[in-house]
Amino acid sequence: MILAVDGVEFSYNSHAVLRDIKFAVARGEFLAILGNNGAGKSTLLKCLNKILKPRRGTIMIEKDNIFNLSRLEVARKMGYVAQRYESGRVTVFDAVLLGRKPHIKWDVSPRDLEVVQRVLRVLDLEGFSLRYLDELSGGELQKVIIARALAQEPGVLLLDEPTSNLDLKNQLEVLKTIKGAVREQNLAAVVVMHDLNLALRFADKFLLLKNSTVFACGGMEIMTPENLTSVYGVPVTLARMGPIPVIVPFIPGGP
Repeated sequence: MILAVDGVEFSYNSHAVLRDIKFAVARGEFLAILGNNGAGKSTLLKCLNKILKPRRGTIMIEKDNIFNLSRLEVARKMGYVAQRYESGRVTVFDAVLLGRKPHIKWDVSPRDLEVVQRVLRVLDLEGFSLRYLDELSGGELQKVIIARALAQEPGVLLLDEPTSNLDLKNQLEVLKTIKGAVREQNLAAVVVMHDLNLALRFADKFLLLKNSTVFACGGMEIMTPENLTSVYGVPVTLARMGPIPVIVPFIPGGP
C-alpha cells in the first residue's frame, strides 16, 4: 500500500469531525470518498496532505509518517487539487511548471521542462501552453490544475470535488484524465466526490463516511442499496445500463 491511514481523529475546537478513520490505498487505485455534506470528506483530504493536523492517528505514505516529513517532502509525494482556486494572468505552461517547485533547487532544469511538456502532451494541453488561465473554460482550467499536480510526479493524487461546477462533458473528461493518470503513471488517487454515478463509473474503491467515521470501505461489494440508503438517508436502488451501474434514488411521496 502506498497510503495507509490508521485511527485518524480531528476536531474543530470540541466538535469531532473525524473519528477513528482507517483505510489504505495501493498504486493503481482510484478511491472515491463519499458521504453527505458535513461528513468530513474535505477535512479528511486536508489531513492527508498535512494542511490540518489530526488529534491522533497515523498517515503513512509508503514507509514515511507524513507528520515526520517537511511540507516540501510531502509535496514531492502528494499532489493536491483543492476545491477552489484562483485563475489569473499566468500562462498554462507557467502554471504547470509551478508543480515542479518541490523539485527545483536553484533554477529550472531541462528535466523540469521535460516533465511539464510530457504532462501537457498527456492531458492534450499542448495547444494551450501560451494561453492565460483567465482565458480558459472551467473544464480547461480544471485540467490545467490537475496537470500542475501531476507535474509534481506524486505517488498519491488528492482531489477535492474535481468535477464541481463542470458540465457533463467536462466532468467525464476530467475523470477520464484522472483515471488515465492513475493507470499510466501507477499513482493512487483519493478523490472527494458527490456524484455517486460518476464515482461508480470511475472509482475502483469507495470510502463511505457517516457520522464522522468510516461506515464502509471496499470495492463494489459495499455499494449496496442498503449501505447507500443508510449513509445518505434516501432509499435507492442499483440498476445497470449495459455494463454501467446506476444508482436511482427514490423520494418518499414524490415522483
